Amino acid sequence: MTKNEPIPPRVVAAVVATGLMSFCGVIVETAMNVTFPILMGEFNLTTNTVQWMTSIYLLIVAIVVPLSAVLKSSYKTRTLFTVANLFFFSGLLIDAFAPNFTLLLLGRAVQGVGAGIALPLMFNIIMEQVPQSKIGFMMGIGNLITGIAPAVGPTFGGIIASKLNWRWIFYILLPFMVVSFILGRWGIQQKSAIRKQRVDFLSLLMIMFMFSGLVDGFSNVGSVPFMSVNVLGAFCLGIIGMIGLTWRSLTIATPTLDLRLFKNHRFAGHVLGFFLTQIMSLGFAFLLPNYIQLVNGNTSTIAGLVVLPAGFAGAVFAPLGGKILDRFGARRPILLGMTLCFLSLLVFAVISRQMSNGIIATVYCFYMAGMGMCMGSVMTSALRTISFSETAQGNAILNTLQQFAGAMGTSIAAMIVASSQAQLKVNRTLSTAIGTQHAFIVLTIFSIIVWLSYYRNVKD
Repeated sequence: MTKNEPIPPRVVAAVVATGLMSFCGVIVETAMNVTFPILMGEFNLTTNTVQWMTSIYLLIVAIVVPLSAVLKSSYKTRTLFTVANLFFFSGLLIDAFAPNFTLLLLGRAVQGVGAGIALPLMFNIIMEQVPQSKIGFMMGIGNLITGIAPAVGPTFGGIIASKLNWRWIFYILLPFMVVSFILGRWGIQQKSAIRKQRVDFLSLLMIMFMFSGLVDGFSNVGSVPFMSVNVLGAFCLGIIGMIGLTWRSLTIATPTLDLRLFKNHRFAGHVLGFFLTQIMSLGFAFLLPNYIQLVNGNTSTIAGLVVLPAGFAGAVFAPLGGKILDRFGARRPILLGMTLCFLSLLVFAVISRQMSNGIIATVYCFYMAGMGMCMGSVMTSALRTISFSETAQGNAILNTLQQFAGAMGTSIAAMIVASSQAQLKVNRTLSTAIGTQHAFIVLTIFSIIVWLSYYRNVKD
């Protein structure tokens, strides 16, 4: 492929179509977080119960995404996209008209199936169909589409909940899915040969054990005694699933998730950094709106507006990071981006007992700019450390860990803040501020590990 070879319009349409589904998935997740108090009142729920609106979606996505390499090999890309889109559209309809919380959860689970199929499709299309000289830029665009959603979601949810009704969050997204469907049906082309591959149901069972156990354990660790079924029992189930999945992956010829790829130390180093980075970002998405409301005493709408500019900073820097990668290689955008993330976290860790909304908005913009610059480049660089035939498996591993880290990041941040609120003999405002500071210290340590891992493993 030549240096100036253009990206075909149908490929751009395919990337936008699959990206829109992922965008809508994250929008629903972050927008509904703002409406939890309303749902708790309307359906008479506890905090732990209402959080399953997010947890059930992330769990289903994390279970479906590992199947992406098998699905890609066995079925046409357009067929997979069509099924994913119809699942997600159906889930939105179920939630829009749900008369009770049980059906709300069903709708979120159905959406999770659709998003779990669609998310890896976008990156597979980019790696397979975009000219080599433009892959970094298009990975940046792909991450822009999904990366802006966490910042836009709380604002969107807050405005809709206060001006209309929480059900409008689902109504408004339905036209986006129609646009996605039209673009995808036109743009998605089949470039790889179809080779039917059986799903290994034992591996799938182990994946379900691992994710449901670990996510449930982390979700309950702040509110339930550690020596209980909901915490220790859940962790044990998760560890059994992890051990079983590893054993199965290393002993069968065509595993659902090929963990042999971790024998490639450079790929493993990228994956470690990518995993911790996702934990950091989802931790942020919980901590800042929570702080703005509970410590600074603002409404959910104000909380959404404060974090909104950071979403646009990430959107601007995502394709810029890809452009730098295409011209100079992956090392510069990744290390520069992670340096911005580390410095932002350090500032938050130092001053998080007294942060004005203006300071939060400013520093978060620097964090999201760094995140936008490096995330697409990390995925591109990681997939370039393995052979082309292993790309689908590498993509499945990265996207699986992305979803798992999302659930972990929210749970870890919530656990640290809840622990301070419960144990400190001070008022709720101060205990939340102290808990937030402790959480930022943990995330800052994570960012140091990430930077060192990228420094060692990312090459130009």
